[in-house]
Amino acid sequence: MPAVYRGEHRTEMIHLVEQLLNGVQFGVMLFLMSAGLTLIFGIMNLINLAHGSFYMVGAYVAAASFAATGSFLLGLAAALAAAAAVGVAVELTVFRRLYERHHLDQVLATFGLILFFNEAVRMIWGSTALYMRVPAFLNGRIELLPGVPYPSYRLAIIAVGLAVALLLYLLIARTRIGMLIRAGASNRVMLGALGVNVQLLYTLVFALGAVLAALAGVMAGPIFTVESGMGENVLILAFVVIVIGGIGSVRGAFVAALLIGIVDAVGRAYLRPLLALAMSTAAADKAGPALASMLIYIVMAAVLFFRPQGLFPPRSR
Repeated sequence: MPAVYRGEHRTEMIHLVEQLLNGVQFGVMLFLMSAGLTLIFGIMNLINLAHGSFYMVGAYVAAASFAATGSFLLGLAAALAAAAAVGVAVELTVFRRLYERHHLDQVLATFGLILFFNEAVRMIWGSTALYMRVPAFLNGRIELLPGVPYPSYRLAIIAVGLAVALLLYLLIARTRIGMLIRAGASNRVMLGALGVNVQLLYTLVFALGAVLAALAGVMAGPIFTVESGMGENVLILAFVVIVIGGIGSVRGAFVAALLIGIVDAVGRAYLRPLLALAMSTAAADKAGPALASMLIYIVMAAVLFFRPQGLFPPRSR
């Protein structure tokens, strides 16, 4: 009996570790989305509902390029280049006219862009969903601990997300362009008066945000279905992340993304069994999935109740 108990306990620990890793993996993908979004809002004061479209563009271009060339890395490069080009084009033609407009105008214009991009990918790739396979060099499992294997591809997503977070920190905190980004977030009028090309800075930041969103889309391609409108659901979660972390704070976006990812993964795995301890199995089966899907919004409400500005709000302007 003790041996059976130890075996069950070990199985539960392995399952918990897997769910925590799944949460971290989901969290770093959310960070890639929310980092660009919070940079754009923090510097340009622009609400961009079309940010999820760059996520979708990255996934589509990567899936199509991967299928055509057989190389995941070429698909990744093509997706990032395409997202940067589309981001620059959209910023020059649309967003540059919205910076001084009311937030309602920005919401309406970017919602129109969502419809445009969704129809554009249907025209180019059709209405049928695309499926992107895991690259061969990452199609396996790595044993992190004895008896705890984990998919190599998901570990690669975690590694890429953490590497991007570090590079973003170094870019913003340790480089001249990072100094300009921080200055633009604090007082863009004064920055322009000092001779800095603020419009060029906006274009570069917007392109960076589009590339980060596309990278998240490429990473999500082999896990989720690549289809028109796939950016909308993840965009909602990205807004939850930046609200929890503090609007305009990249550090807050990183912490909040990991928090949301872990809460979502663990909640979906364990909330139903926990409810089954206090109610009937049938009731737990109905209430568990519903409450699990609401859990991240409950966390957001709790954080805002105690810290209305978010966990790590940027310094006051």
